[in-house]
Amino acid sequence: MKRTISTLKTVVLTTAVLTSLSACNTVSRISQIGDGPELSQITNPTVMPSYRPVSMPMPTPKEVTVNHNSLWRPGAKAFFKDHRAKEVGDIVTVNLALNDSAKLANKTERDRTDREDSDISALLGYPQKFAKNNLPNGFDPVNTANFGNVHSTSGDGTIDRSETVSLTFAAVVTQILPNGALVILGRQEVAVNSEMRELELSGVVRPGDIDADNTVEHTKIAEMRVAYGGRGTLSDLQQPRWGMQLFDILFPF
Repeated sequence: MKRTISTLKTVVLTTAVLTSLSACNTVSRISQIGDGPELSQITNPTVMPSYRPVSMPMPTPKEVTVNHNSLWRPGAKAFFKDHRAKEVGDIVTVNLALNDSAKLANKTERDRTDREDSDISALLGYPQKFAKNNLPNGFDPVNTANFGNVHSTSGDGTIDRSETVSLTFAAVVTQILPNGALVILGRQEVAVNSEMRELELSGVVRPGDIDADNTVEHTKIAEMRVAYGGRGTLSDLQQPRWGMQLFDILFPF
């Protein structure tokens, strides 16, 4: 009884919280009628609550060799100045060209038949005694028990996935790791016809993988995280209401 009451309280509290959040979202959506979602303000990503510095295994630091009698700087690709991003706050252009596809097909079939016969022909005279008793359908000591089981399993699974994303955008260097690798973060928002398209990318780049024109391919970004989606009128129509989502989670069948 106590467990049932505790579960009921949890459900009621969860429903109240979701209702409150839904009310806030409803007010926000009502304020956007006719205008669509508003663009967020440009802020320092390192002061945002969701920002977390990157920590990764680092090699032993090496001493930087400086040639004071040479005009050429180590690691530079231009004689006068290296325009590639190398300091916190520098901007680097990211070429994102995802073209992934996967096809998987699994098929499983299993058949199994089990059969077992048991008989009692001699057991201290009891088989004859059992035979004299009027047991249902008679009693045959030679065929006392007969067990049989038949199992059959068949399963098919198919996955056909294809993803294509081609974008070019700018990212900001937010951190320099002890080994010289650059942590980058890029965000982009585009509002078109009351629909907001959002892109966010983060990862780790080696300075040597940045080309002379200050661009880097997504295949050279380690620990890359990409989030690409949207919000607005069209996105709201493509997903069920929060009440139906809650029902799908809580309904056990």
